[in-house]
Amino acid sequence: MIGHALAPARRRPSAVDWDRWLAAGFAIGSACFFVGPFPGFVQAVGQGADSAVFFAGSIFFTVAAALELREGTLRRGRRFADASWWSAAIQFVGTLLFNASTFHALQTGLSTHEQNRLVWAPDLFGSACFLVSGALAYGVTTGPHVLPAQWRPNQRDPAWVMAAVNLAGCVLFGVSAIASYVVPSTGSVLALAPANWGTALGALCFLIGALLLGSEQRHAEAQAAPH
Repeated sequence: MIGHALAPARRRPSAVDWDRWLAAGFAIGSACFFVGPFPGFVQAVGQGADSAVFFAGSIFFTVAAALELREGTLRRGRRFADASWWSAAIQFVGTLLFNASTFHALQTGLSTHEQNRLVWAPDLFGSACFLVSGALAYGVTTGPHVLPAQWRPNQRDPAWVMAAVNLAGCVLFGVSAIASYVVPSTGSVLALAPANWGTALGALCFLIGALLLGSEQRHAEAQAAPH
């Protein structure tokens, strides 16, 4: 999703069908990560169910990211060719790391060392992958500029808006990952509030990006439809 809007607006009907599933996957995954850390949710459903919501969301992220990488590799012939393909590839790796992190979070009775090694470390590296992916996609929409004033394109095109929103979500996920570190001496999370709100707000950014992508695909469908 991060670099997906960089494709040309006019798409083949078959490609548009794939894009609809891609946008839906990111939207559902984002909704899971938005609800999971929300205040009162874990108290209402229990720790096990809350962890399952995160794991389910990571699976939807991975499926959608795989579809995006497939589209960039097979349909557009972009493999190794440009930054948008690398954005999709690195994003896919990040989702796999989130799969590992959220899967291990389903386990109970983990020691502090095991939590940091099995849950926190994959989450941190997955968030780093998302940040690199988001930065690559944002750079594609703005071009090879040097001055900070030039980092924003002249026109607020949909691709730039989507890349900017998703980059903000990547930054927030990174903040959440750092704050989620379990301090060995106390056995508690380093900063619980930033960890929860960083995840929720980052997921909200991804959800907005998915909805923007869905809107773009509906527009593409309208253009592809026979008149």
